[in-house]
Amino acid sequence: MLFEADQRGVDPEVVLAEREVRAAPTDPPPNPYTAVLVRGYLGHRARIDELLTSYAVGWPLDRMPAVDRAVLRLAVFELLWQPDVPDAVVVDEAVELAKQLSTDDSPGFVNGLLGQLVGLKPSLGD
Repeated sequence: MLFEADQRGVDPEVVLAEREVRAAPTDPPPNPYTAVLVRGYLGHRARIDELLTSYAVGWPLDRMPAVDRAVLRLAVFELLWQPDVPDAVVVDEAVELAKQLSTDDSPGFVNGLLGQLVGLKPSLGD
């Protein structure tokens, strides 16, 4: 949903709301955890984007591939505000998404950036 919102130039809340309303009764509702992730990113957007901007040296948000940007935003939310999800699971899933959906260089970029944030996690605070 973050990727779609980015591509359409709309707020992710708009995409989430559209999916929740559903065009037809047979359209599946969004996965509940997907909604948690999207709303979680929205609730911490400024801090998440600040962290990504600070630690993605040489890669401003607007220069990152859109898939990488969306994956990283969700992963940072999970790392910092979803304590029930182990850090290793967050990183592994983000890297796997980057492998499947983005550029050849993306898995290493995502892994390196998230690994750095995991190491700094105790000092990042809310």
